[in-house]
Amino acid sequence: MRPTPPTNPTQALRALAVSDTHLSAETLDRMPPEVWEMATEADVVLHAGDVVHPAVLDALAARAPVHAVLGNNDHPLVGTLPETLEVDLAGVRVAMVHDSGATAGRHRRLARRFPDAEVVIFGHSHHPMVDREDGGPLLVNPGSPVQRRRQPVHTVAWLELAKGRAPTAALVEVGPRATG
Repeated sequence: MRPTPPTNPTQALRALAVSDTHLSAETLDRMPPEVWEMATEADVVLHAGDVVHPAVLDALAARAPVHAVLGNNDHPLVGTLPETLEVDLAGVRVAMVHDSGATAGRHRRLARRFPDAEVVIFGHSHHPMVDREDGGPLLVNPGSPVQRRRQPVHTVAWLELAKGRAPTAALVEVGPRATG
């Protein structure tokens, strides 16, 4: 069993953010191996929805504590995952939702929806991004490690969280590179 994430608010925490895995128990082998390795290195894993099958969360939870929200394709997980979630990690308030809505007005809308959040993690579009606007929360869409859609690469995000320091996030390319 993995230890729980650091609870000392002065201790930094490394969070792995993933979204839109769209995997079943039978297709877990489609997750890039480095994602499993990163989950083992993480203090906590944050899944922003479209898990699709509980086996994905079980496999991640075998490596690190997991927080997850319900995505629009998570029919088998209705009633077990919340639509939104707010957690305190290393003294940093982190909010999660699957669908952040339209790109236009996203920053203001999420800042209003989660007024105490320093970080908001979301998915749905498979479009990776890390952005902050006008002192609002850090917005992170980790993209997808298995379905890149119109994106050139598969991605996840690493976050560094510590009380009293601005949260940071970086997108990380995983899996095979797109060709052609």
